[in-house]
Amino acid sequence: MSVSIRLAKIGKKFRPTYKVVASVTRDKRTGRYLDVIGSFNPNVTPFDIKIDMSKFDDWKKKGAIVSEAVQKIIEGTYTFKVYNPKAEKAKKTE
Repeated sequence: MSVSIRLAKIGKKFRPTYKVVASVTRDKRTGRYLDVIGSFNPNVTPFDIKIDMSKFDDWKKKGAIVSEAVQKIIEGTYTFKVYNPKAEKAKKTE
């Protein structure tokens, strides 16, 4: 059983917030998880990031795989891309 540290989406439509969770890799994005490590809110400037680094380190020592997004959040290089389906359709028709 492999464990990953990743983002679990919560919040309203078009106003997402995320929990940083440790979950079994096979579970769904918003499915069950083993532990809540922190939270991430991209809707405010600067981003609201709260991560319990002791829990993060414990799970990483146990062999958890860290997702690319969580790794960038911890490094401070994450850029949040707002989903805009209308803009994508306009690019395809041009």
